[in-house]
Amino acid sequence: MSISVIFFMDLKIGCCGFPGSRSKYYKEFKVVEVQQTFYNPPELSTLKRWRQEALEDFEFTVKAWQIITHPFSSPTYRRLKKKIGNPENYGFFRPTEEVMEAWKVTSAVAEALKARIILFQTPRSFKSEKENVNNLCEFLQKIKDAGFIIAFEPRGWDKESILKVCKEFNLVHVVDPFVDEPLYGDILYWRLHGIGGYRYRYTEKDLLELKNRVVSISKKGYIFFNNISMLEDARRFRALIL
Repeated sequence: MSISVIFFMDLKIGCCGFPGSRSKYYKEFKVVEVQQTFYNPPELSTLKRWRQEALEDFEFTVKAWQIITHPFSSPTYRRLKKKIGNPENYGFFRPTEEVMEAWKVTSAVAEALKARIILFQTPRSFKSEKENVNNLCEFLQKIKDAGFIIAFEPRGWDKESILKVCKEFNLVHVVDPFVDEPLYGDILYWRLHGIGGYRYRYTEKDLLELKNRVVSISKKGYIFFNNISMLEDARRFRALIL
């Protein structure tokens, strides 16, 4: 077996969310990034059933509840069904009871799914300003012994701030590889949002470029498609590297 084949076997390819039937997805892929946990975390009994439905070697990663990362002014809250506490205290990793309660829910969700990785995606309004960085670091200090790999996808941050926080707390820097380069982390965690937007469909040229970039970094990890044709594009990319 060639070195390149061994390397690609260390990559897991999947989608951000289930693009259709879970039962069919489980048979075709080895990983999914759960999106419902960001909007409205399902009941733990539901998540435990998902874990039981999947094969033993299937992996779930979890996107953290938006109450931790996003202020209540975010349009993503239109899908929120159940509020906790005072919505004015939501988001930006602020030291509030609501944020810490949302963390308890998120960590319980991850445990129900036996997920190792929790993704924190921040909105562009979460700038790398002193107060935001301090709140983030205080939050990360509180959860550092929880036993999860923390994946961090900031948007609009300068490289120096990203690198400083990631090094201090051993975070995995999450990027869309067609937009940014990962700055830190023992593994790859790439999220492909579509070049120019969600409705983009990746071309064969794009997927070949993606393959070459993965090889150049030579790290095991995860590649998740998060665009309108995520299922088709994930299939095409997987076929390209197998």
